[in-house]
Amino acid sequence: MLTLTTGAAMADEPVYTVTDGYKVDANTMKGFRTWRAAACDRCHGANQEGMVGPSLVNSLKTLTKEEFVKTVRDGRLEKGMQSFGTSQQVMDNMDHLYAYLKGRSDGAITRAKVEEAK
Repeated sequence: MLTLTTGAAMADEPVYTVTDGYKVDANTMKGFRTWRAAACDRCHGANQEGMVGPSLVNSLKTLTKEEFVKTVRDGRLEKGMQSFGTSQQVMDNMDHLYAYLKGRSDGAITRAKVEEAK
């Protein structure tokens, strides 16, 4: 089992927990579902490795969580990325979406489609 914790405010709260490379905690699963519902794969690819939009596997190696939130919330209209600030599902699950994508970027989540750990 791999658990990642980031930030002083979250010292006791893991960002994600994953076993066997694809079995994730309930909140990370919410992040995966949000990814699917928002159809982020249309631009970032089904495996988050980029298409029209950049590879999120690579981008989340350097983006801070704050930069990630700003990008998703506000979009990058000049680069063709829409804003998700009015999407209730995305905004309500921003931390979970970050956890899912961070797990993919860190290599802890080894495949794009995950299952909730039992």
